[in-house]
Amino acid sequence: MAKPMQGVRIVDLSQLTSGPLATMMLAEQGADVVKIEPPVIGDLFRLSSFLRNGFSALLLNHSHGKRSIVIDTSMAEGRELVVELMTGADVVVQNFRPGVVDRLGFGYDEIKAANPSVIYVSVSGFGPTGPYANRPVVDPIIQALTGIVARQQSEAIPLPDLVRNIIVDKATALTVAQAISAALFHRERTGEGNHLVVPMLDAGLYFYWPDGMMDYTLVGDDVVPGPRIADTYSLTQCADGQVIYYAPTNEMRLRLYRVLGHPEFCEDDRFKDIAGLMQGDNLATLGAILAQEFEKLPVADVLERLVASEIPVAPILEPGEVLVDEQIVHNEAVVTWEHPKAGTVRQPRHPVRFSSADTPIPEFVPGLGEHTDEILAELGKTPEAIDSLRKLGAVV
Repeated sequence: MAKPMQGVRIVDLSQLTSGPLATMMLAEQGADVVKIEPPVIGDLFRLSSFLRNGFSALLLNHSHGKRSIVIDTSMAEGRELVVELMTGADVVVQNFRPGVVDRLGFGYDEIKAANPSVIYVSVSGFGPTGPYANRPVVDPIIQALTGIVARQQSEAIPLPDLVRNIIVDKATALTVAQAISAALFHRERTGEGNHLVVPMLDAGLYFYWPDGMMDYTLVGDDVVPGPRIADTYSLTQCADGQVIYYAPTNEMRLRLYRVLGHPEFCEDDRFKDIAGLMQGDNLATLGAILAQEFEKLPVADVLERLVASEIPVAPILEPGEVLVDEQIVHNEAVVTWEHPKAGTVRQPRHPVRFSSADTPIPEFVPGLGEHTDEILAELGKTPEAIDSLRKLGAVV
């Protein structure tokens, strides 16, 4: 069965996560992704940790299904090849700092002139203009600027902390993949290409806003306040571990009181509804009482009781425990496969099941320049011309 992106050619000149993860998603869905890498080092993730035979975990987690060509863009001949590849592409993705691709000769205007229907994606940290445009940026910097860090805390530990994974990079990648799909749909209908400008700052703020900025959404002095979603989450210590539970509605809270042996709270004006809880110190008082009750019970008992009462709950799984969780195993969400050089690789498969196609699973990750000759041949280069480019150093 044909994959949904089959027939789409993407030229990927991006590094790190925001671009490469987006193009990997599309490769898993059938797109032909040509990854342009610089000589010697290649993609920066080829130098990362958790490494075997030149293949790092981060490289493997960003490069399923792509083809690799090594081009030296410091040479005119290399830059000409990049333009040639982009001229024949449906989609181009790059995340250089603003202005760099224009100086190299393959910015949007140059490529659009040769390929009017191209979908050209420019990802950057802060956007192409503005006071921060030329600053270097990494994920936690955007977390800091979008309010994520300030609110990554609980009342029990009132110190802000960052989310210790590259959440904004990954949110940007999802945004890029969705925008490319939308632009391809638009082109299918109109024939028009597009220039998609995606600042990580904007993508991070958009991703965080729906629940993280609830209290800044309505403007004015007549807004009825209340808890944010994050305020209703509960990470709770039990007798032999921790659980997270979520009981935001009155009905759930009443069931929770009964489960923990306090049915009298269901009639207590302080605790029986949200109006009473928001008065004075009632919420804090209730929290302390519930915490004491949870600490008396083992995790297994808490899980059994809350699941039976239809209150969302889960244990805090260590990474190794995630792999054997019964629902994750049932979903076949994690697969293993054999890479010819990296050996046995464990990864999640694509989370979307298409009825029209087999669910994508990882198939291969390219070595540095593994497909250089193949891709140049598709451009019409003869073996002699390829050999000449290699001797010149324009390709590897």
